[in-house]
Amino acid sequence: MRMLIGAAALSFFIAGAPALADTKAGVDAWNRGDYVTAVAEWRKAAIAGDPDAQFNLGQAYKLGRGVPVDLPMAESWYRRAALQGHPQAEDNYGLALFQEGKRAEAAPWLEKAVARGEPRAQLVLGTMLFNGDGVQRDWVRAYALLQRSSAAGLPQASQTLAEMDKYIPDAQRQQGIALARQYEQQVGRPGYPAEVAGGNGDARPSIGTIDVPPSSPGTTYPLPVKPPKGKQPAIVAAPTPPQPTPKPAPKPAPLAAAGGWRVQLGAFGDPNNARKLWSEVGDRFPGRQASLVKAGALTKVLVGPYRSKAEAASACGAVKPCVPVAP
Repeated sequence: MRMLIGAAALSFFIAGAPALADTKAGVDAWNRGDYVTAVAEWRKAAIAGDPDAQFNLGQAYKLGRGVPVDLPMAESWYRRAALQGHPQAEDNYGLALFQEGKRAEAAPWLEKAVARGEPRAQLVLGTMLFNGDGVQRDWVRAYALLQRSSAAGLPQASQTLAEMDKYIPDAQRQQGIALARQYEQQVGRPGYPAEVAGGNGDARPSIGTIDVPPSSPGTTYPLPVKPPKGKQPAIVAAPTPPQPTPKPAPKPAPLAAAGGWRVQLGAFGDPNNARKLWSEVGDRFPGRQASLVKAGALTKVLVGPYRSKAEAASACGAVKPCVPVAP
């Protein structure tokens, strides 16, 4: 029995070494811009079963580099790598299933990505949880996941979070903020995944460092917030309670005079990070004032005033995240 086990292990390493070499050669070619050669190298390693090569081949088909764009083929290679536990492949496979409308199938893979703190998966699964789309509705967890995705810098997450604020009762929002804090402690912020994986020659190659194309993180997943008909919380239908006194507070007066619109630049667990952000981008908002507003455990950076939503949106410019906030 020992001889059989030893022979099996030896055959694995003999077969595995060329696959790793092909994966590294493909990464080197990709970095040179020689996508055709990269695909040829990865195909050999992918067929041999190397998960990094399988993921990379999926990327090539998704991006149309070295091969024509073929999303079903990309999904097929993502799936093979994901079934071997490749983290990036799990992320991309779950997102691909979601885009195809296969919500229930996507959910387990998105859960794996969320457990690692992947911002895109947090955005998608959080919105699914809010809408009850393929999963059981859970507004507390939905709000927590959108908080984490927004804090990671996804502009669409900040926009979706603002929509959720219109419907989720304050008690559930506070629970969501507390849960988001737990998630923050459990995992670090991973950022967006690298474009290709492998290539350093280790037994399990590390992730590459090439940036993801700009179209990937924030514009690929349209996720409308859809409260169910007849099930909106009372906070939606009830009128705003009257204030104890009609006398305006000192701060809001100039906002009302200018239209009352502001832009939100982010929400931070540490107020010092909110102050740091304003010190870095304040010169891009000449003549405007910043307010650090507490929202449970978070501190929001609000800048204004602006006369209209259009003016506020225009003020955002290239600053991300930056979301207009109604008066």
